[in-house]
Amino acid sequence: MAHPPSVDRLARSLRTHSLPDPLLVEAARTAIAEAVLAHGPTGVDPAAVTARAEELIAEQSRRLLQPVINATGVLLHTNLGRAPFSLHHDASYSNVEFRLDQGTRGSRSEHAGTLLARACGAEAALVVNNNAAAVLLTLAAIGGPGRAAVASRGELVEIGGGFRIPDVMTASGTELIEVGTTNRTRRADYERAIATAGERIGLLLKVHQSNYRITGFTETVEVSELVGLGQPVVADIGSGLLDASCPWLADGPPAWLAGEPAARQTLAEGADLVLFSGDKLLGGPQAGIIAGRADLVALIGKHPLYRAVRCGGLVLRAVQDLALAYLDRRGADIPFWHMATGTVAELAVRARTIAGAVPGAHPEAMLAVPGGGTLPGVTIESFGLVLDGDHRDALRQHHPPVIARVQDDRTMCDLRTVAHSDDVGLAAALAGLGTAR
Repeated sequence: MAHPPSVDRLARSLRTHSLPDPLLVEAARTAIAEAVLAHGPTGVDPAAVTARAEELIAEQSRRLLQPVINATGVLLHTNLGRAPFSLHHDASYSNVEFRLDQGTRGSRSEHAGTLLARACGAEAALVVNNNAAAVLLTLAAIGGPGRAAVASRGELVEIGGGFRIPDVMTASGTELIEVGTTNRTRRADYERAIATAGERIGLLLKVHQSNYRITGFTETVEVSELVGLGQPVVADIGSGLLDASCPWLADGPPAWLAGEPAARQTLAEGADLVLFSGDKLLGGPQAGIIAGRADLVALIGKHPLYRAVRCGGLVLRAVQDLALAYLDRRGADIPFWHMATGTVAELAVRARTIAGAVPGAHPEAMLAVPGGGTLPGVTIESFGLVLDGDHRDALRQHHPPVIARVQDDRTMCDLRTVAHSDDVGLAAALAGLGTAR
């Protein structure tokens, strides 16, 4: 036992780590303070202090944003950023609000928004930072104080993170008029609300029940049935399927997509606006899309709240690249669709290859899920690797971290959500388990 080391000397000894000096100093100071508190100023074990500082640095490193290998089988894993998507370009200025042809100020909706509108058959589109923002902004611009929106009680949903449609309605200043019941709503319910509230009604809101289903004695009103009632029909389709026919996929839409509402078809049914996420079935970065009638999109874009929820150039560039891939029908270039539509046979070959290099890993058929609050109850045939026991903690400590799931005391690594380029990293992590044992 001895006096504690100086903070400076301990911090300098930790410079083999990649964290900046202020974080190393903080780890050194914390480790020393803990030791002094526990043992007194003359009873400190320098080796134990160094070990504790190393532990604190490791904890700090694990809290940093970093790439992970998603072996959970959940394609749109909310905690892992939902759809995987990347953007690579050199540092530069961009014409985010500048018209190169005229040399004048432009609009943020002239590039990514215009392309997305074309891809889903809309007159215009606006990109904001997520779908919650799209709903809030639309309600505030078309509804707002003194105005009301009509919505079915069966569609007043809550999604992840406590996002509730009634709460968003309140935040926008728009009065909520509930119609129908939890399980049955008819066109006549909307007609009665319109007859009662009259000119106060600013819009009719349809919300897709993205993360749950009501079965049995049910009835809902389709978008086409609301057209002609005299108010704009706004459809929040949530998960963001662009076109039900999936023209970007050579083999057409996969069977597990059946029944999922799509932007193009919803607009074709008569919706004035559709709202959806950018990082779910669209397969892009976190964003919210507002698409439909040009006059309504322009009205929304002029609302003061738009400036608070608009996207920056990086997200707009990523959405632009995504829209170009859709228009060019390059579904294989969109990571989400590449993973979602890979064949089980291809996954099985990869699983057997990895298993051949990792003792104790067994290739096995399994079921993946779309995730992200989309397509509840839907599963997708998959293939992966299984190890006896729960190894999730150890796999998370690997670099890059591997996120797996456990079922019946067996660790499951589903290759449906693992990029082919990550097979080597996954194999190394699994092989490391044997070393640890």
